[in-house]
Amino acid sequence: MGDYILSIDQGTTSTRAVVFDQELNIISMAQEEFPQHFPKPGWVEHDPDDLFNTALSTCREAISKADLTSVDIAGIGITNQRETTVLWNSESGKPIHNAIVWQDRRAANLCADLIDAGHSEMVAERTGLLIDSYFSGTKISWVLKNIEGAREKADAGKLLFGTVDTWLIWRLTGGTIHATDATNASRTMIYDIRNGCWDQDLLKLLDIPASVLPEVKDCAANFGGTLPEYFDGTIKICGAIGDQQSATVGQACFSPGMIKSTYGTGCFALLNTGDTIVRSKNCLLSTVAYQLDGSPSYALEGSIFMAGAIVQWLRDGLKMINDATETQALAHQSDDNQNVVMVPAFTGLGAPYWDAEARGAIFGMSRGTGPAEIARAALESVGYQTRDLIESMYKDWNVTNNNDTILRVDGGMASSDWTMQFLSDILGVSVDRPKILETTAVGAAYMAGFYADLLPGPDEYAQKWVRESRFIPEMSTHLRKEKYDRWQDCVSRVLSEPPK
Repeated sequence: MGDYILSIDQGTTSTRAVVFDQELNIISMAQEEFPQHFPKPGWVEHDPDDLFNTALSTCREAISKADLTSVDIAGIGITNQRETTVLWNSESGKPIHNAIVWQDRRAANLCADLIDAGHSEMVAERTGLLIDSYFSGTKISWVLKNIEGAREKADAGKLLFGTVDTWLIWRLTGGTIHATDATNASRTMIYDIRNGCWDQDLLKLLDIPASVLPEVKDCAANFGGTLPEYFDGTIKICGAIGDQQSATVGQACFSPGMIKSTYGTGCFALLNTGDTIVRSKNCLLSTVAYQLDGSPSYALEGSIFMAGAIVQWLRDGLKMINDATETQALAHQSDDNQNVVMVPAFTGLGAPYWDAEARGAIFGMSRGTGPAEIARAALESVGYQTRDLIESMYKDWNVTNNNDTILRVDGGMASSDWTMQFLSDILGVSVDRPKILETTAVGAAYMAGFYADLLPGPDEYAQKWVRESRFIPEMSTHLRKEKYDRWQDCVSRVLSEPPK
């Protein structure tokens, strides 16, 4: 058995492969971007072959950079963009349509019909999710209804569905394994998280035959072996886990009450709720955090649509900066007294508002407002939105005193000291940044390493988590309340309907 672990981190705009040693230190890394396709407004697609080909090429490059061979790799862990949907012909192995990306809105009308028909409560009770085109189930239904030959292939048992993990596993194993893990299954809107199985009533509601669905396994499990020709020998696939859950594991948030927040294009915060499914009253999602030895641990999840994407807008849309790192310096230069607030509802607002019709606005500008103040408002908006999520989680989790809360952060924006300090200030809690920010890849590697007996159980692994920096609140209680009250007032002005 080898001494190294290979992690595939398949994202929305690029694929990375990372080789880790037994201490989960990064040995080598390779990354490759692939094109996005936007055939109609609101539609977002990938070519499934791009997803596989970039996974294969980055794995080969990372192994080569580390000067290793297949015999040195104990196992592969896969983490992926979760709700993106692929359907393919089980005989030819060819996709019958492009992958429909999690951001895609083409199934919005179907979702509206389901809500109007009164199915929201059943969906929430069984899956922990809101009815939304974000999730995979309605995407499958759309393909079966709209792509020529899809329904006939499905009825004949010749069509397979998978989220990206399933597609990669099926391709890497030469079509011998059709499987997913519980975290990805929990994001489909057709998986009963209470009983750990595909829900027959929801399949009937969406007219999806069970024959297209993959087997659901633990996050650390036997997902088969790769074809020998891919890596000069077979490598076992030992782990699979959705990207946000993988970051939760990478942050060692194994104890109930622990929270992680990942700052990429958007922001995803997860609160570990242990073996309890917490039903949110604040538009958060209940989901499987991870599953080991057949026992799921659950989480509350909240997402905001615009985090790093706001900085991209400053760079690409306003041409205000040339590089994302410039925002931190601008924020330092800004005038504290201007109190400019940006509500970045460019594509609506996520949790806890879930208002797709809300639109962005900047409040409080004067003749003295310049790039520094707008940059500061952009970074502060990430802190405000995170507080919206955390406040909702506290309400659902019945937390009355947050003094002991520590938020673990990761993702690109977590590298900004200014942003993390404001986050700590506006939340009023300590914010911990880990030594390794690539926590998504770490989580998948942990699952593979755990199954391959290279890594210890969760409790012992949690002791090895290393903090790089801790940010402690410096803002006064009065100022914190004043600023957050202003934020909530500004949000109320962009909502499509007045808040209840």
